[in-house]
This record gives sequence, C-alpha cells and structure tokens, in this order.
Amino acid sequence: MRSGLFIPGDSERKLEKGMVSQADSLFVDLEDSVALDKKEKARAITTDFLRNVSTEENRPLLFVRVNAFDTGLTEADLAAVMQAKPDGIVLPKSENGSDVTKLDVIMRVHEADNGIEDGSTDIIAIITETAIGTLNAGTYRKSSNRLRGVAWGAEDLSADVGALRRRNENGTYRDLFRFARIQTLLGAIAAEVDPIDTVYPDFRDEKGFESECREGLYDGFTAKMAIHPAQVAIINEVFTPSDMEIKNAQSIVDAFNAAGNPGVISINGEMLDRPHLRKAEKLLKRVCGLNSQGT
Repeated sequence: MRSGLFIPGDSERKLEKGMVSQADSLFVDLEDSVALDKKEKARAITTDFLRNVSTEENRPLLFVRVNAFDTGLTEADLAAVMQAKPDGIVLPKSENGSDVTKLDVIMRVHEADNGIEDGSTDIIAIITETAIGTLNAGTYRKSSNRLRGVAWGAEDLSADVGALRRRNENGTYRDLFRFARIQTLLGAIAAEVDPIDTVYPDFRDEKGFESECREGLYDGFTAKMAIHPAQVAIINEVFTPSDMEIKNAQSIVDAFNAAGNPGVISINGEMLDRPHLRKAEKLLKRVCGLNSQGT
C-alpha cells in the first residue's frame, strides 16, 4: 500500500469518487469527519457501500476507521460494518499494543458471527494522537498478526497536549510532532509493519505536499494518508520505486546470492555489505506487495 484516502462514511457521493481515485486503500471514516448525530446514518451508508463494491475487480482495499475505544462507539461501529466484510479496520487513538490486541479479539468474534475467515481482516493503528500513545509507540511488536501498518496524527495530538502550533513558519513540523513522526516510524519497523505518514491538510499546495511525501520516503515511510483525491496521484508517484531502483536492488540481491551470501561484495567498484542487502530486499518486498495488489 502506498496511499490511503480518507472519505466520510456518511457521504455516498464522496465514496463513489473514492472508488475512482486510484488510491490503493480507502479509509472510510466513521470518526472525526462524521458528526455525533450522524453516526448511525454513517454506519448504514458505509455498510451498504462495502457490500455493493466489495466484489468489484481492481478495487482499492476497503478499510473502515471506527471510533476510538474511549468513545463507547467502537462496538456498534464494528457490529455494523463487519457484516459487510471490510478488508481492514483503522483504529484511531491507539494508546499501546494492547489496544490492538483488544481489537483483534473483538474482531475475531465478529468474523465468526459473519462467516469471515478467522484473522483475515487487517488492522491499521493510528498511534500518536495522545501523549501516552506517542510514548508507547514501541509496544506494537507481536500485538496482533492482523496489524498491517501504523500511522501517526498531528491534530489530535496537538489537542491532547495543548500545542498552539503544529508547524514552523517554513512549513516544517515543530519538535513535538517531529518526535511523534519518528516514534511512529521506529515503532512500525520494530513491529515489522508498514510505516504510514500522516495527512497534509492543504490539498491545494501540491508543491509542499510532494516535498513532504519525499521527506517521508527518504526517512523510511512506505505510504501516506490523503484527505483529498487530488493528493493520491502524487503519493502513488512518490512511493512507487522507479525501474532503476528496482533494477539496482535486484542486482544487489543477485550478487550476494551468486557469491554465496558473503559479508561484503564489490559491485562496479563499490563495496556493499549486509545492510545494503537488507535495504534491497525490503524494496523488492514492497514491489512484490504492490504488484500483488494490482497497482
């Protein structure tokens, strides 16, 4: 997965647009973008939408962002949408790995009740929306075999902490949010799941958005969330390895294999060691995952 597009779960029109956005995944939202008095309507619309499009060919992955555990709405969200067999659930405001384990157990019951293969519904957790969640970013290792990725969010974290600004004058994140971002990246790598960069609110600022996408790529993120369909093409372009990158990675793997997997090899006069091999293998694994999704 490279791109995850958030779409309000109470908007049939926006859900239809999401299906043609070219996003790898749709994050149908029952949380922040849906008013409290529209939650029930959003559940019904989302469930119908999932049922209607789940069998379409070459469709995006269909995730649903449920409401956080502390709202008391999570169980009702799951009871509604799990009937329609989503590909995964996005858990907001996750405070530690045990929250993911808890969700795993609840989802197992819903899978059994709805004739869904046990463990087949994935989880993506948003892990930095509270102060304690940010500090617990390293607790997700072995929390659940369902966990596919972790992401971070700045707006809820700023509210929890009381931060007045998220970014500096030049557009870069202030230290608190840079810390949350790096915590997420390291937590994802430790848990061996996808690190997913957060949204960029100004969808009209294509230059700034592309720059932030590339910063995320350079640091090690493999995907980014979007709030508008116009952002999807930029994300997909940035997070898709080029033909040259794939070729170089494959040549490194092939050279190590041909040499009997030594500690160090020389390719075109450059000495490469095991970290270079691991990086090449990770890139090829990403490409394999994208190809299997049909992108």
